[in-house]
Amino acid sequence: MFERFQTIEHAPMREYTTLRLGGPADWLVTPRSTRELIQVLSEAREADLPVTVIGHGSNLLVLDGGIRGLVIRMAQGLRDCFVQGKLLVAEAGVMMGAAANLAAEKGLSGLEFASGIPGTVGGGVLMNAGAYGGEMSQIVQEVTIAHRDGTLETREKDALAFGYRASALQAGEDIVCQVTMRLNTGDMAAIREKMSELNRQRRDKQPLDVPSAGSAFKRPEGAFAAALIDQCGLKGYAVGGARVSTKHAGFLVNTGDSAQDFLELMKSVQRIVEEKTGIHLEPEIKIMGEDIK
Repeated sequence: MFERFQTIEHAPMREYTTLRLGGPADWLVTPRSTRELIQVLSEAREADLPVTVIGHGSNLLVLDGGIRGLVIRMAQGLRDCFVQGKLLVAEAGVMMGAAANLAAEKGLSGLEFASGIPGTVGGGVLMNAGAYGGEMSQIVQEVTIAHRDGTLETREKDALAFGYRASALQAGEDIVCQVTMRLNTGDMAAIREKMSELNRQRRDKQPLDVPSAGSAFKRPEGAFAAALIDQCGLKGYAVGGARVSTKHAGFLVNTGDSAQDFLELMKSVQRIVEEKTGIHLEPEIKIMGEDIK
């Protein structure tokens, strides 16, 4: 099945997530164009297979039993990216850092915040990714999506209902194919300097040398997840090979091979923080797949 495409059968999902965790997917396809994506969706419909879409896997925990059906991986596939005046147009599989670098090269400002985000543009729109005061909702002009029936639609920003780490696209099964961002003319040296400074801050504050999925929990209203976790004495707290980073309490890192351990760590941190502070932490990491039967 899917012989016409770039396909891996029984694909180990630990190789496609930054957490380095997860059991096998029945099939993993990396479409190289929107046309191929539509063809893949057609074959999946004919075979009555469930379809799961991922980007770079940087905000994802796949459970140990893996994912049944087809996984479509946008990263390394849909990678076209170009500039038209003040517009930067990027396919969904383009890495956020690559898009930010192209913008800087063309003297366009507004995407500096994304230079160190280890995800794709498509995933960034889906979750309204942001950092250091910037987020995708500030620059997105329109998004082209593919419906599961293979039809395409372009939606303007106002139809995307952006919120904190959220968008209307999360509620359905539509697949982001291309994103158009409106940026501002800026000084190339100043843009590069800002990007370098933000990346220096990331290196200083975040555990970038250990597998993680970025910030594990969303920022609760009126507080910060990392501060709450730290206040509860949870830095270094571990379940098996999963532990709360001692460098940044908002990051849960993986040094083992068990998604179940990582999931249990997330639940334990949530429980302890809620017991001690009354605040419930909502996961920012998306969990998918099934447990080992």
